[in-house]
Amino acid sequence: MAQRDPFEPSYDAAVYVISVAAELTGLHPQTLRTYERLGLITPGRTGGGGRRYSHRDIELLRMISELTSAGIGIEGVRRILDLENHVAALTARNAELADELDRTRAALQQALTARRADASAPALPNKLPVLRRPDPGQSLVVWRRGRG
Repeated sequence: MAQRDPFEPSYDAAVYVISVAAELTGLHPQTLRTYERLGLITPGRTGGGGRRYSHRDIELLRMISELTSAGIGIEGVRRILDLENHVAALTARNAELADELDRTRAALQQALTARRADASAPALPNKLPVLRRPDPGQSLVVWRRGRG
């Protein structure tokens, strides 16, 4: 992994003044103010109240510009941005759940391996679920042995 330059601002650091943000996006400063007023973007603020835009803000402004240039109205842009944020949140949650599932599978496999290795332990019925990863698009059925 490449090391980040300690003097380079982070992706979310609010460092660009409105004139620089306007130049980087090809938008008029008044358009940036309008997008802020409409709630499409929220730049950082200095102690004196001046707007400061991050690299993430610049990319968002470019996306808004592309969408409006394609004929999409402001409410359509707002809906697209909301849906993209929702998809990003769901993707992150899905990754968290997949990691948790992988850790659980590993712990179950480790417990099963340890139990098999311990020859002095009394034989117990296997109550662990099957540790196979289902193919995408297939259902997973967990069978439990009945008591008795």
